[in-house]
Amino acid sequence: MPKRILFITLCLTLSMAMRAQVGEHRNDLSLGVNAGYVFSNVSFQPKVGQSMHGGVTGGLTFKYVCEKYFKSICAIQAEVNYASIGWKENILDSYDAPVINSVTGLREEYERTINYIQIPVFAHLGWGREVNGLQFFFQAGPQIGYCISESTKTNFNVEQRNVESRVNNTVAQDTMAVQNKFDYGIAAGIGMEYSSSKYGRMMLEARYYYGLGNIYGDSKRDYFGRSNFGNIVLKFTYLFDIIKTKRN
Repeated sequence: MPKRILFITLCLTLSMAMRAQVGEHRNDLSLGVNAGYVFSNVSFQPKVGQSMHGGVTGGLTFKYVCEKYFKSICAIQAEVNYASIGWKENILDSYDAPVINSVTGLREEYERTINYIQIPVFAHLGWGREVNGLQFFFQAGPQIGYCISESTKTNFNVEQRNVESRVNNTVAQDTMAVQNKFDYGIAAGIGMEYSSSKYGRMMLEARYYYGLGNIYGDSKRDYFGRSNFGNIVLKFTYLFDIIKTKRN
């Protein structure tokens, strides 16, 4: 089912660029860079208590505007990004107090950072001025990613953790490396774009990504039935026009 959802979303995204033109034709290509911050977690089953993991993201952006249909500016936008995501555990006892490690005397902390190369492809719809003005947009589409590295940050020895005091004693993930390096899912975002014939295009966006794949095995023999990502991304993008058909 997740693969079917991803396939349908991909087809809907790409169909915009392939269908016959029924509005005002455009042939505008813009290239640029993006940078932002990602708040992420992993939806584990059995559940693992978490707060948001913070990390950076950045990369290249390609935007092709193909048509203006009534007041909607139709485009395809694709990115190639580096993203630092993962999860940060919120280790509490039954009274919602921090769990203290009996060896170190410190509050137990655990954080896993997983670095990905990500490629989202969006159907992009904008409303507003095409040139020298403000435009609001919505975009959605599939995203794939590949894990290139991972690291762990903790202040206790996992063999000496205070499991007895925890309200949630699911700890298998602490010592498990990522098993499925390929990730896929669906992303959607809203934002605004300011264009200037002199300074280029600047975009500010809030985006959400829902992972359809799991980082660990999910068969009946595996420990976790689910281990998929959820990401909130705040991003700034700067683009400059390579091909431009709309001048004024």
